[in-house]
Amino acid sequence: MGDLFEVAGKSALVTGGSRGIGLMIARGLVQAGARVLISSRKQEQLNAAAAELAKEGECEAIPADLSSPEGAAALAAATSERFPQLDILVNNAGATWGAPLEEFPASGWDRVMHTNVEGIFHLTVGLLDALRVSAREEDPARVINIGSIDGLRTPVTDNYSYSASKAAVHMLTRHLAKVLASEHITVNAIAPGPFPSKMTAFMFDEPSSREAVESIVPLRRLGRGDDAAGLVIFLASRAGSYLTGTVIPLDGGITGCN
Repeated sequence: MGDLFEVAGKSALVTGGSRGIGLMIARGLVQAGARVLISSRKQEQLNAAAAELAKEGECEAIPADLSSPEGAAALAAATSERFPQLDILVNNAGATWGAPLEEFPASGWDRVMHTNVEGIFHLTVGLLDALRVSAREEDPARVINIGSIDGLRTPVTDNYSYSASKAAVHMLTRHLAKVLASEHITVNAIAPGPFPSKMTAFMFDEPSSREAVESIVPLRRLGRGDDAAGLVIFLASRAGSYLTGTVIPLDGGITGCN
């Protein structure tokens, strides 16, 4: 049982890894001994995050914009150059947009869908060769997509393109899992609930706002870094090797207890 949750020495790419849940996941993998690449659009913030994580283990930064096929292809090429054998791909990079229904702009659809859905697809396809080198029956290569509980239940905010994109991420996860299972590449999704991040900061501006959000969570708290990292490490380790095509809510019971 000693190595059941072992990921030391494995190679990993975490997109959107400079902040929020992506940074939580990257930190957990680095602390567990994985060799980690993180990517995001903003290079200064990305480099600062990589430097911080490198104090705890092995971490490098690759700037990338996944809102276009060309950006995904560039990141896939740069990742494959560093890691010809890629063990873990965490597709976390995402965008959101909020506006009232009749005011919701086309740009609020384009950026979100390009990044959240097409970015995952194009990057995963671009990294298939590196994942295939890693894939073995006893220890598959892992693709872990970050969805959202807003793709599982009707959201409480006007984030129409975001919720639609995350529902698409969940179905894309199942579809890719079916196609890639025979190649010993597992594909699973995590659907987080409320975690503190820049994307959700508007929900926690005031203590009363935070308390209101926590009150709808059956476990009465927000998600923490070890919650996100722990589930990713489970999925990426031998403990999660018999799991594929799943969408796992990480939401303190919001979707399961209501």
